[in-house]
Parts: sequence; structure tokens; C-alpha cells
Amino acid sequence: MPVHAVPTSRPTDEDVLERLSRVLASQRGALAAVARHEGLRPEEAVDCVQDALCTLLDLVQSGQVPAMAEPAPLLVTIVRNAARNQRRRHFRARPHAELVESELPDAELVLQEELLTRAEDVVRLRACVAELCEIQRAVVTLRLLEERPGENVAELLGVSPNHVAVLLYRAKSALRACMSAPNA
Repeated sequence: MPVHAVPTSRPTDEDVLERLSRVLASQRGALAAVARHEGLRPEEAVDCVQDALCTLLDLVQSGQVPAMAEPAPLLVTIVRNAARNQRRRHFRARPHAELVESELPDAELVLQEELLTRAEDVVRLRACVAELCEIQRAVVTLRLLEERPGENVAELLGVSPNHVAVLLYRAKSALRACMSAPNA
């Protein structure tokens, strides 16, 4: 049986760069839109697209991605992940689009009501914390909100660790009573 020779010509780096440049030229607006959708500013979106292109080139050159693979979907995924990572590195929340209540499905309206209830509870809790004495407010802030260890809180406040535990117990009891009061 004759063996047919299969061409083993691997595309050169120039072919890969040419394909990527064509994809980038035709898709750069869409790629920047992906980054903008993830919450980046315009100049950050452009940098993100460039970083994604460099990452894709590195992947192709290292052989982790076949040179003949369609680069556009992979580039979109890399841009989206890079934008999310950049946003996380800079602790930037994604901007929220304004929604009209009539545009929300029923499930989202229920979720919205639940979120409003939670927000009201947070406001009530803040009012209850404000009613605590100064040292109890400090203990609640340091132990519960900043999650510092009891020994650290005791050292900062100049009291014993046991006293911090007692203050925290009393503050929690006062907060429970305040939150369950009907006129809170």
C-alpha cells in the first residue's frame, strides 16, 4: 500500500502575524467593546486589547494554541479575562447600566425587592451600631468589620482580651435587641 505524503508545512510566524493583524483590523472595535462592557475606560480597553494580542501571540509561539485555530473567539475570551483581571487589580467595580423597572423580568423584580430589604436592614443595623457606647462601637468595628484578632483589638483599645470578648458579647446582644425592636 502506498503511503501518501502529508504536507507537514507549519505556518510561519509571518503567516500567523498576518492572520492576527487581519482579525485585529476587522474586530478591534468589537474587542474594545468587550473590554468596555467589562467596565474599563476607553484607554484601558485599548491597552487590554493589545495585552490580549500579545498573550495570544505568546500562546501560538509556545505551541499551546495551534497556529491554524480561528483566533477571533480565543482573542475575545482573552480580552474578557484580561479586562476582568485588570478591573480586579485596580479594585474597580463594574459600572451598572440604568434599567427601567418595566424592563426587568419578574425574577429580577423579586431579587430587587430582596436587595432593597437587605439595604434597609443595613441602614437599621448602622443606626443600632450608632446607639452603642464608644468602646462597644470600636470593638464591633475592629472585631466584626475589620476582622482583627481579639488580642490585637485588646492591644489597640488598652484592655484585656477577656474584656474585649465581654464587650463584643454585650454589643451583639444590644444589636440583636435593637434589630428586633418593632420601631427600629
